[in-house]
Amino acid sequence: MIPSSAHPGSTPGKAPHADFLNCPTGFVEYYFADGIFRWSDGLYRMYGYERGEVVPSVEMVLPHVEPEDRPRVQAYWDHVASHGGPSSIYVSIRDRKDRQHKLLYSADYILDGTTPIGVWGVVVDLTTSIHTDRHQLATEAVAASALNRAVIEQAKGILMGRTGVTADRAYELISQLSQDTNRKVYAVAQDIVDRATSRAGGPENKGHPLL
Repeated sequence: MIPSSAHPGSTPGKAPHADFLNCPTGFVEYYFADGIFRWSDGLYRMYGYERGEVVPSVEMVLPHVEPEDRPRVQAYWDHVASHGGPSSIYVSIRDRKDRQHKLLYSADYILDGTTPIGVWGVVVDLTTSIHTDRHQLATEAVAASALNRAVIEQAKGILMGRTGVTADRAYELISQLSQDTNRKVYAVAQDIVDRATSRAGGPENKGHPLL
């Protein structure tokens, strides 16, 4: 819990760390005495607004929250306002242009000595980070798929040259060996390629007739 004189929301609009999670960040303060939410400029921008266009409130925020998350957001605010924190929640919102954002809220009491006088919170927009991770995973998956296909095609070529079977039959033989040995098709194909390469440079290995 952070005293009111030292908490990071004491100057709305100025984040203490510009690179916080390398994601857009906003701050909010709410004092029980006046019941007013004070947003940083960054938080307004997450919702697609500029300062002065809207009056921040729970009622203003909820319509932006995805319907399935609204009860959780209301319960989260009620809990933080009555019990403090630190407490966090992950929710999806739609800004005023209907673009989805994935936000992480974290909040705690503002204290005057030991007396809670309000709530402060930090909001981190994880949307870009999540999309980047997903794009990287997708790129890696495509690259891995291409590599797997190349190895399988190479193994098929080896079997075709060694046994005289067609490409389709070569793949059937690799698939059957995959099932017989409870291994992935790619792993079997890689073994065929590795052993063919080994035989080309040294003594033959004994084992399965396809290998």
